[in-house]
Amino acid sequence: MTTFFVSRHPGAIEWAARHGIAVGRQVAHLDVAEVKAGDVVIGTLRVDLAAEACARGARYFNLSLDITPEARGAGAFCRRSGALWGAGGGIRGAQILGA
Repeated sequence: MTTFFVSRHPGAIEWAARHGIAVGRQVAHLDVAEVKAGDVVIGTLRVDLAAEACARGARYFNLSLDITPEARGAGAFCRRSGALWGAGGGIRGAQILGA
């Protein structure tokens, strides 16, 4: 079993490390072909990719952060986000259903 942590944001990666999340592979982009039954995928994926990971037998957990619209996409926010993840961010479990 592999735990994939899908993020390119330093703050999210720092947050996972501080919260003791055992990451087997940290990747900026997920190649769903590498996902196997029993794997865990943590990240913010397009719905079709999350569904495909689940169809392969993986569990998907959505990584989310509540921020203001003004803060989205700001380079400075990415550098500061490690401190903010504890306030409004975290992992939300999700099982994508359908075929």
